[in-house]
Amino acid sequence: MKLNNKRTILVGLAFLSICSFWQMYDNVIPLVLTKTFKMNETWSGFIMAIDNILALFLLPFFGTLSDKTNTKIGKRMPFIIIGTACAVTFLNILPFFDNSYAANPSTAMFILFIVGLGVVLFSMGVYRSPAVALMPDVTPKPLRSKANAIINLMGALGGIIYLAVAAVMYPNSKTAGLIHVNYQPLFIVVSGIMVISIVVLYITIKEPKLAAENRALEDKHPEWNLAVSDESGKEVLPRKVKLSLLFMLASIALWFAGYNAVTTWFTTYVDKVMGQGLGGASTCLLIATGGAIVSYIPIGVVASRIGRKKTILAGIILLAVCFAAGFFLTTMYNSINAVMFIVFALVGLAWSAINVNSLPMVVEMCKGSDVGKFTGYYYTASMAAQIITPIFAGTLMRSVDYKVLFPYAALFVSLSFVTMLFVKHGDSAPEAKKGLSAYEDMDD
Repeated sequence: MKLNNKRTILVGLAFLSICSFWQMYDNVIPLVLTKTFKMNETWSGFIMAIDNILALFLLPFFGTLSDKTNTKIGKRMPFIIIGTACAVTFLNILPFFDNSYAANPSTAMFILFIVGLGVVLFSMGVYRSPAVALMPDVTPKPLRSKANAIINLMGALGGIIYLAVAAVMYPNSKTAGLIHVNYQPLFIVVSGIMVISIVVLYITIKEPKLAAENRALEDKHPEWNLAVSDESGKEVLPRKVKLSLLFMLASIALWFAGYNAVTTWFTTYVDKVMGQGLGGASTCLLIATGGAIVSYIPIGVVASRIGRKKTILAGIILLAVCFAAGFFLTTMYNSINAVMFIVFALVGLAWSAINVNSLPMVVEMCKGSDVGKFTGYYYTASMAAQIITPIFAGTLMRSVDYKVLFPYAALFVSLSFVTMLFVKHGDSAPEAKKGLSAYEDMDD
């Protein structure tokens, strides 16, 4: 059994479009809120957190709804198409309100901008879970770690494409000294990336046919299905599997709590503790991202050889060690150095080992008709942590000491190691191959 890399790349176009949007959202919207609408950091931060709050409810809901949907174009495709169309439409209205307010400030334009932003976030929530659930729908369970590695790589590519476009369209030489920057051209380009990605996805991926083929394959391998029939004949998860799922979701929340605390507060931490500027901190985070990107595919291969759970546990150990090292490096030295760059590259590797395998383990525990629901569970756990941990960690840093950041992160990551030990299902470890044949699964 070999992974169809070409098909997986095409399926990954949905995630590429999502990541391209979120990269722009995180980069541009705070600038609009603080510079055009003159909002302070507290209120702009609250608005920027709304997407995570909405995700807690929207992602499980629409994931489950897509499970129950049956159309000629599939379960997930209607949500992907409708969500993208609505998001792109309202996305391109936002710069109009921004530019109008800059030219003639009014409460009406501010309200319209916030309402429009809310519609965009809701639209993105409509199709995120269905888009992610599409990969498990068309990929056999034993191959989902490799497939998820490619999906993550496509997401990273979407972010990189946006950053390249933004760098070319809005260099400092064009924006320096401007009272107001018109982001309409950038929004149009990103919308184009999203539309083209989804059009190509729709044309090349025939969801009903591929999903049916995958279901037929899984029917030939009943050992892949962890569900059992109850007295009424309905498939349900055994109690032991449900416990594994709960421990898995707890693990996801814990390692996101540790990791997101660092990614959120590191630039401020470096300024307060080391007296260093934004450039050095950004370089560290960029190196971590690069380390994750180059690790995605190799990690997928490793997981197929030794198993997902062992790969995640190794990633957790490495991540906790790196965060502990980060504490000593940032408190013993007053400048960012090469050793810190190496540590952050290893952070990226560790995060890749965790991130690539966690979603496949979650959806491995469900029957095929519940993939969207379980994808929603995954995002509920991760989003809840990303809402709580910046507030909790920030409060501790302010009330105790800024130096608590890395011990805080290392503690939560270490706790996820404990909960992962109780996860007994969702793994997949095919027999290891030898010699050159070990790489044959990477062929088309």
